[in-house]
Amino acid sequence: MAKRAAQRRDRGMIRQRGNSFQVVVFAGRDPLTKRKLYLRESTTDEREAEKIRTRLLAQVDAHRHSKTRATFRVAMDKWLRTHDVEETTRASYEQYARVHLYPAFGDQPVGRVTTQLLEEFYAELRRCSARCAGRAVVKHRTSDPHECRVVQHKRPPGRPPVNGYPSHDCAEKGCRVIECRPHACVPLSPATIRRIHFAIRGVLGATVRWGWITDNPAVIARKPRVPTPQPDPPTVAQAARIIDAAWAQDDDWGTLVWLVMVTGMRRAELLALRWSDVDLDAAVLTVRRNYVRVGRRSIEKDTKTHQMRRLALDPATIDVMTEHRDRYAKKCRQAAVPALDMAYLFSYRPLNDRPCDPSGVTHRYGRMCAELGISSHLHALRHYSATELLSAGIDLRTVAGRLGHVGGGATTLRVYAAWVGESDRRAAELLGGRMRRPTRGG
Repeated sequence: MAKRAAQRRDRGMIRQRGNSFQVVVFAGRDPLTKRKLYLRESTTDEREAEKIRTRLLAQVDAHRHSKTRATFRVAMDKWLRTHDVEETTRASYEQYARVHLYPAFGDQPVGRVTTQLLEEFYAELRRCSARCAGRAVVKHRTSDPHECRVVQHKRPPGRPPVNGYPSHDCAEKGCRVIECRPHACVPLSPATIRRIHFAIRGVLGATVRWGWITDNPAVIARKPRVPTPQPDPPTVAQAARIIDAAWAQDDDWGTLVWLVMVTGMRRAELLALRWSDVDLDAAVLTVRRNYVRVGRRSIEKDTKTHQMRRLALDPATIDVMTEHRDRYAKKCRQAAVPALDMAYLFSYRPLNDRPCDPSGVTHRYGRMCAELGISSHLHALRHYSATELLSAGIDLRTVAGRLGHVGGGATTLRVYAAWVGESDRRAAELLGGRMRRPTRGG
């Protein structure tokens, strides 16, 4: 017994430094760096120091201490290299790490990332995505030396006059002013904070499995609540104006907007469509893949739910798609090349061998709606398709299937609850209208 107590004292010592007592306990070797690890705490009470040493030795014996000094940055880098995830999700995690996580606690030892630290971090992001802490700062355009305010004057073409340009009114000429502006706090959305939280939880969960730390503080950390979806589809009148404006620009663009409106497809699904996915005779369109941009690369991948789905097409849409196919075949004849089933439906290239750029499609739709004075975005057409179907009394499971929602309609119900309620009210009125209340005889 005395020998065991002596061994415990050898593993932990108390040394006096000025008016305080520092407790140092040996905790093994770091599995990454192979360096010795020590647990340290200080107190001004010598008797309290003995209690601290006993507690730290108990933590080491029970393996309830951090096994490494590796930083959160190292842990996340290793997790990203081993985690099986799609490239788009990986790119999002890398961006979250670079912009938010590493500046906040990337250099902290992973064992010091506590539940309190995470909850304070989420609170800061809810106030300001830049975590400015209320400081008045200037948001510079670049980190290089520069003038904070530069006027780009509009000059006539050609060489400058010998005596210089005459003075002018910048507002009248439309000269462009570029300047660094004061920082304005923009909170991060709850949905984005939750995605960041899930990334952190994945990293810390991996370090628990690897034996670096003993528990995952992100499991019990409180994250923002899931925001209630607020879809804002265009009205029927606005949808008609949007369709007219799209066809006024060109037939291919009108076909694209029409197809999104009647099928409710996601942008990535729409751009990945090939002619082999369209069966005009059977009036069926098959959604098999997504087309997305990851960094500077374009890739095709599975759909969001990793499931293909088949969408029935109405006669008007079949006519629209047939005309669209004829236009593609005509371009191929003019170029003296065969029309291929593997060609994309929507492309800016003559032979449709590459899809339209996703961002370009979104910006073009936004500009068109702005010119019409309609506040809308491309994804709102998906909302339009869903809400029109639900308002018409189409059952929830069918609508969920067309949208590509999994869970038997749970997602559809959560997002479009207001329209489901309207459909349910109409169903109640229909049943009530077919019933007759019996009259009481007198």
